[in-house]
Amino acid sequence: MATTRKTTSAKLSEIKATVKEKANEQAVASGTAPAVNPNEPPKHERKVDKQGRAYATGKRKNAIARVWIKPGSGKIVVNGRELKVYFARPVLQMVVNQPFTVADRANQFDVECLVVGGGLSGQAGAVKHGISKALTYFEPDLRKPLKTALFLRRDPRVVERKKYGRAKARKRFQFSKR
Repeated sequence: MATTRKTTSAKLSEIKATVKEKANEQAVASGTAPAVNPNEPPKHERKVDKQGRAYATGKRKNAIARVWIKPGSGKIVVNGRELKVYFARPVLQMVVNQPFTVADRANQFDVECLVVGGGLSGQAGAVKHGISKALTYFEPDLRKPLKTALFLRRDPRVVERKKYGRAKARKRFQFSKR
């Protein structure tokens, strides 16, 4: 006869689930909290400050971008300079504008960014990430198209560290037979 043995983590998961159910039932019974369906996706709310702007932080490699968006004519300012002056390469300008094209919101928002760290490519990626997050805070309905385009995901790739006994992270010193 085969007996089923539950692992410790399976037992803990069951205990946690029953505790959560009891706590939810008690909260509903006392009228302190509304009933929450665990299978229902979370509702995202609009997050806007007193000036009507949405704020988000974007990151890429070593660059960090603080982004504010508000309804406007499509003007993008990065570190006090216009987009075409700060990101002179057309590819970087395209990267920054990608969230607006995916969300069909081109020239509808003014963007103000403060970017520090990294190089121009990393900074453009950080601004793109920040704009995407800020758009979802301003209009929660835009979350789905931006998420399917993978713009809300922080790119985890960073430079690999240098190791001792090597020229760089993986490059070795030249081998000399004699």
